[in-house]
Amino acid sequence: MTRSEVRSEDASPDDRHPRLIVLSGPSGVGKDTLVDYLRNAHPELWLSVSATTRAPRPSERHGVHYYFVDDAGFDRLIGHGELLEWAEFSGHRYGTLQRPVLDKLAAGVSVLLVIELAGARQVRVKIPEALLVFLAPPSWKELVRRLTQRATEPAEVMARRLAAARTELAAAGEFDITLVNNSVEEVARQLIALMATSRKSDGDG
Repeated sequence: MTRSEVRSEDASPDDRHPRLIVLSGPSGVGKDTLVDYLRNAHPELWLSVSATTRAPRPSERHGVHYYFVDDAGFDRLIGHGELLEWAEFSGHRYGTLQRPVLDKLAAGVSVLLVIELAGARQVRVKIPEALLVFLAPPSWKELVRRLTQRATEPAEVMARRLAAARTELAAAGEFDITLVNNSVEEVARQLIALMATSRKSDGDG
């Protein structure tokens, strides 16, 4: 089932059954901007913090934006079965720590994961009841504009990003719901509504 808009009565994310929401979409669609908005506007939400092998940016804090680990540390997480999912993106590895997610769900708290397509597919296999949400751009033209506006990357790198974006857009049909990112505020409202409803297995059919 694909829906471009979600409505529900006002409720806090944890008023009902806990829900695992997995949000993914192509590079440049606005996932990081959305996460920053949710952190500021809805601090009551529990957003999973990923582990990554890339270096922190100046504005990022360990344990808040990411858990920054080296390659050996990431290998240990994989080897000990501590990751719910992981994938490589732009030469770095990213993964979701499994225990915090499962603990929050067991405590009745809904969880939002913002991850890449490969990771979303892994979560689908491990937790079939998770609700997969695809974040789409208003148009291909707009996505290209967002990806190329900085013009700081070599042409071949940009070509790879655009090719990857086409592949990711083609996978939208694998997701339960598609939200079009015309407005960060509106997408955030729709995600809050999804987290406030009962689990997919309880009523979405």
